[in-house]
This record gives sequence, structure tokens and C-alpha cells, in this order.
Amino acid sequence: MPYIDESPTMSPQLSARSQDSVDGVSPTPTEGLLAEGESESDKGLLMRKLVLSGVLASEEIYINQLEALLLPMKPLKATATTSQPVLTMQQIDAIFYKVQDIYEIHKDFYDNLCPCVQEWDNKTTVGHLFQKLVSQLGIYKAFVDNYKCALETAEKCSQCNNQFAKISENLKVKGPKDSKEQPTSVTMEALLYKPIDRVTRSTLVLHDLLKHTPVDHPDYPLLQDALRISQNFLSSINEDIDPRRTAVTTPKGETRQLVKDGFMVELSENSRKLRHLFLFTDLLLCAKLKKATVGKHQQYDCKWYIPLADLVFPSVEESEPIPQLHATPDHEIEEMKAKISVLKSEIQKEKKSNKGSSRAIERLKKKMFEYESWLLLFSPTIPFRIHNKNGKSYLFLLSSDYERSEWREAIQKLQKKDLQAFALSSLELQVLTGSCFKLRTVHNMPIISNKDDDESSGLYGFLHVIVHSAKGFDHSANLYCTLEVDSFGYFVSKAKTRVFRDTTEPEWNEEFEIELEGSQYLRILCYEKCYDKSKLNKDNNEIVDKIMGKGQIQLDPQAVQSKNWHMDVIEMNGIKVEFSMKFSSRDMSLKRTPSKKQTGVFGVKISVVTKRERSKVPYIVRQCIEEVEKRGIEEVGIYRISGVATDIQALKAAFDANSKDILMMLSDMDINAIAGTLKLYFRELPEPLLTDKLYLAFMEGIALSDPAAKENCMMHLLRSLPEPNLMTFLFLLQHLKRVAEKEPINKMSLHNLATVFGPTLLRPSEVESKAHTNLASDIWSHDVMAQVQVLLYYLQHPPISFSELKRNTLYYSTDV
Repeated sequence: MPYIDESPTMSPQLSARSQDSVDGVSPTPTEGLLAEGESESDKGLLMRKLVLSGVLASEEIYINQLEALLLPMKPLKATATTSQPVLTMQQIDAIFYKVQDIYEIHKDFYDNLCPCVQEWDNKTTVGHLFQKLVSQLGIYKAFVDNYKCALETAEKCSQCNNQFAKISENLKVKGPKDSKEQPTSVTMEALLYKPIDRVTRSTLVLHDLLKHTPVDHPDYPLLQDALRISQNFLSSINEDIDPRRTAVTTPKGETRQLVKDGFMVELSENSRKLRHLFLFTDLLLCAKLKKATVGKHQQYDCKWYIPLADLVFPSVEESEPIPQLHATPDHEIEEMKAKISVLKSEIQKEKKSNKGSSRAIERLKKKMFEYESWLLLFSPTIPFRIHNKNGKSYLFLLSSDYERSEWREAIQKLQKKDLQAFALSSLELQVLTGSCFKLRTVHNMPIISNKDDDESSGLYGFLHVIVHSAKGFDHSANLYCTLEVDSFGYFVSKAKTRVFRDTTEPEWNEEFEIELEGSQYLRILCYEKCYDKSKLNKDNNEIVDKIMGKGQIQLDPQAVQSKNWHMDVIEMNGIKVEFSMKFSSRDMSLKRTPSKKQTGVFGVKISVVTKRERSKVPYIVRQCIEEVEKRGIEEVGIYRISGVATDIQALKAAFDANSKDILMMLSDMDINAIAGTLKLYFRELPEPLLTDKLYLAFMEGIALSDPAAKENCMMHLLRSLPEPNLMTFLFLLQHLKRVAEKEPINKMSLHNLATVFGPTLLRPSEVESKAHTNLASDIWSHDVMAQVQVLLYYLQHPPISFSELKRNTLYYSTDV
């Protein structure tokens, strides 16, 4: 059989034609295709040619399908002007809308690509052809917008006209020109789906092609740009595509399509429950996956459903406060992350070991699944309320405002249609719930243990992002952006720009440093700031701002792991946000480069600075802490939220130059920039505040089990610090305790503060870090967990004074 996709439910997959077989085969070669001794460039060249050969074969099939679809159009138009038309011109235009244009685009693309592949060498360029192809995606947008109309018109015409029904059920698609295959019968409905399917396939092939194109090849920037345009376009039309892919027929013969599904945490009976939510065209169904029994398929158990005609989102004023629930302490969340990282490391070691048993690996994976499931259940905090007009309300907790917005928009889009209230019979509900397992598009919880070994583990390190500007707003507003990245299976908000007031073209030009922990995606959300204090969210006492647009990009390691800035654009609901980014690994962040200028303060030994200043604590530390305590101690996320990088650099330069304007600058500067400057100062010290020399002793001390022994050891280690280091540490310690006293307002607990400052004040020396052979993903394991615990120990300890430390005689002694 020729490669013909008869079903809209078939997952998009590119195919190439083999000379020995008429079945489609993957264009990606097996390792056996690459001869021994070939250079990496030769292999890359072969891979590029194989991918492009697959594109050609696929394009030929697609063109043949479009030809088959267009074949009846001319005779139908010819009869439309006669006394006995099969279809009217209006019906023909609706069914075949933009198909001729799409055919011409791909015929031109095929005709230009074919000679490039046939005369292939390492100088061949094809990027311009793909750029031209994606530049015409507007034709596809028009086709997608008309797609539903085309299907409905074809279906109605088939019911009313037997002649057209016969034509639409038996369109002939010819095989490839060099094959002896007979034409295959395909339905008009299946062929009308082909352009929808093609958009996804084009994005996939661009991704494959880019992967095997050297960064310095002339095609690389062109393909990168084409992929960005294609991904943005695909994202913008996904909501229109998805409903065609999964559907179930009701007992009444109607089609109920699945639009969206996913895992979500429901707050039910004052406890968190993991649910699977299914959004159909006319109802929302909440289900729980039953435990699999031997010999039977897994099934869902319906917990409740709401017809969309009865579903409403309660306003802020109408919503009840969230029931008081025991919140999971931050330190428990962080400790669980550390345990997961340790397990990942152990699994990798087992796999590398010749003695590594599959039983041991499975045991570790099972434990990791338990830990990740717990994290997924207890980390979300953002409320998402759903109310049934007939009485009951339901509350979900999400980790990301992006997801909350996605669900709300998808439901509201469906509610624009003429929906009727109804009740499902027990049989109808049973049939619908039974179909959920087959229809679902999200099969596994988004956790590491569910990933295949060859799937990307994401990026570990620091992503530097500059949010430049945005365009496309239809009215002036107070606008700002937030940045989210994924970590441990869920998304976390990491940074926020300042509010740009009363504008349609905000220009933030703000830089942020975002810590990545196995991250694969960056999300940008654009908000309109609301200053109406009557519109308060009762759950967290914050004003609810309106999302103007949202978008995400995949963090491609090849694209971001370079020393140069990579500029990109995210398109969202007609809004374009321009940003730049670059990535630095954790290894690079461990390097401490002493300043060549000993006249400044950054990168200069703390003893040199205090001696020059004739002070016990550096001026920069005292001034930053004073400013934070004056006007930032109640700032939500103080020390956690990133400050604007350009502001931090301006303050750094001012302190280094001992500027007379430093006090005025501090009073005018955003408080997060001042907090960021203090963190940067400690990070750039030539050696950590708690010193390289004592690092291993701190690690051993915090690991002691006996409280008295630990107390003796930890106090002795403080006494062992150089006096400027000790005085500065105690000064910072008291400040962080005062910040934590305001936790109900600023949301910064002692553990939060220890998580922020611990790895900065206490780090292994470069020599020790090079001795570590662990993966980057192990960073959050033993050492970082211990660094956090060391600072937390001192933060939780009763007040420690310098004089008492020096006066007290400690019985514990260690060779440091």
C-alpha cells in the first residue's frame, strides 16, 4: 500500500520512500549507514541529504494528494453554471478554499528542492527555499480558518446530492512517479485534513534539518528563522487543529470532540487530588485514573462533569477564599527536589556500571516516581475556580498563570457557540468516560521518570534574558512581562519587568538572570497592570492583572549555548515581544575571577576592602542592607525576584568607583536591583565568604547527627573565620532574620533565604569543583543541599554575637 494517511487521528510523522519497499520509512538513518572513519562533517552532510530526501518523497505524496482533491473542482465549476448544477459556486468556493494556492506553493517548493538534492554536495544551500515556504503560511492560516466551514459544507452537500457523495467518497490518489503502485481511493474529508497535518510535519522536518546543519553553515540562520516562524504559526493555530484529531460519537449519533486534556491538582475535601481534566466541545469532565488490574486495560473513573452551557468562572468579588489548607513548607519542596536529583545521579551511576542490575534501576525509578508525584501534587499554589450554575464549585491549583489562562481561553472559545444545557444518562457518561483513555493526548504526568532515556534532560545553569520591547497593542495600557521556565515537571515564575505606563509600544530593555534546573522551555506572559484596589484576589491579597498575551519557545541547547546573545521574537495574540538570551553553564558560574583593579570592591578580598575603608563590614553590604530594610523588607519575593541587570551593573560601577552619588542612586533604584547588587557582591568575592579552606569542614559539621557535637563544631567553624568575614556574616545573618520576620507579607521564609544565599556564601573551590565528575543535573544534590542547610542552621540558631563567640571556650576541635 502507498503511504496514504486515511485518518485525521494519525499522528504527524514524516516519511521517505525506499527503493526496496513501497512503505514509508523514517528519513533518519540507522548507525549502520554511516561508514567507519567518516568525519563528523561527512556524517552531517549525509544526514542532511537523507532528511531532505525524505522531504522530497513526502512532498511528492502531498502534491499528489492535493491534485486528487482538486481534480473534481473543474468539472464541478463547469456544471455550476448549467441548469443542473451538482454544487453552487458558493459551495465549491467554500469546500476548495485556498487548496489551489497551497498546491502551487508546494509544487514550486518541490520543483526547486529536487535539483538541490539530486546534485547534492557540501556547498548546497536550501535555507532560502524553506524561508520562502514559511513566508507563505498566511495561505495556510486562511485555509485553517475556513477548515470547519469546508468540512460542514462537504458533509451537507453529500447528504443532499448522491452524485457528490460518490465523488467525495472515492477520490483517486496516484502513487509516486517511479513506482508501479495503483491509484488509491481516499475520502474528501481525509484529503481536506492534509494541509492541517502538513503544518506540523513542516515544523518537525525543519527541526530535524537544523539539528544536522553546522552552526557556521550559511543555511543555519535561515533554517533557524524558518523554524521560529513555523513554530509560532503552529502555536497560533493549534486550537483550531486539535479538535479534529480526537472525537467520540455519542449514542445519539452526534460528534463530541476532545479539545484539550491534562493533569491537574484538585482541592477536594481539604486535600489535594491528582485529576485528569478532559475538555470536550460541549462539556468539561474531571476524571481519576483507576489502578490497573491484571489482564485489563487502565480506565478512568469520572468524578464530575459540567456542560459548558452551565460552566461559569466566578469573578474576584464572587469567589470564596480558598479553604485553610496546610501549606507545604518551602524547605520540604526544596528537599524533595534534592532527593530527586540524588536519585537521578544514582540511576546514572547504575547504568554506567557494568554490574548495574535492571532490578536496582527499576527500584530507584519507582522511588523517583513517588518523589516526583509528590512534588507535582504539593507544589502548585495558583487557584483556578470553576463553577456550575446549578450549584457546586470546583477548585484547582496550578503552578503557572500561563496554564490557567490556556484552560480559561479554551473553555471561553467553545462557549461562544450556541450551547444547550443537558444531562448525560448513566450509559452516556459510562461510554464517554470509557473513551477518555483512548482519546487522551497527555498520556503521562510531566515528570522525569516518565521520560525515555534518550529524551533531553534540559539545561542546567543560568539563562540571561533581555526583554526588549513589545508591539501590537490596540490601546494604551500599563504593561509588564513575566518570565516562566519549567523545572521538575512544572513551570515557575522567575522574573518580572517593571510596569511601562500608558503606552502601546513598551520598551523595557531589562536583563534578567534565571536559574535553570533541567529546563526545556521559556514562557513570556504580557500583562496589563490593574490599579483598581477593589479588584483584589482574596486568596493572596494581590490585584488580578489581565493577561494580554502569552507565548513560549523551546530552549534549544545549540541555539543558546554560545557566548553571543541570540535574539528572538514571541508572537502572542497579535502582540510581538522581542527578547534576547544567552546561556552559561553552572561550571562557568563557579569560577571566581579576582578583580584586576584592587581599588574597587567587587572581586576584591573582603579583608582588603575593610582595611581600606577602616570598617568591620564593607560599606556596600551595610548600605544595601540598610536600603532593603528601609523600603524593601515587605517586598514580595525580596532576594528571590531578579533585579534588572542593567541597574545592578550601574550600582556595581558606582560602588567600584566610590561615587559620591551612590546614596542618591540607592534611594532611586528599584529595590530588587539593590538586593541583586548585594547578592552579586558576595558571588564575585575572590573566595566565598565562608572561605575555601573551611568548605569541607562545614560540609562535615552539618552532617553530624548529635546536636551537641554539631553545635560545638558549627560554632568553632565560625570562630575559625577571618575577622572581616565573620563580622560580615553575622551582620548579614541578623538582616536575613529580620527579613524572615516579615514572611507573611514578603513570602520569604528562613529556608527561602538560605536557598538564595547558601550556595553563594559557601561554595567548593574551583579545584574541588573540577574533581566532581557528576552530571550537571546533580548540582541540586549533595553539595547544594548541604550549603543551604549550613546557612539555615545559623539562621535558626539563637542570636550569635561576635563577643560571645570569641569569649566562649568550645570543647570541640577540628583540624581546619
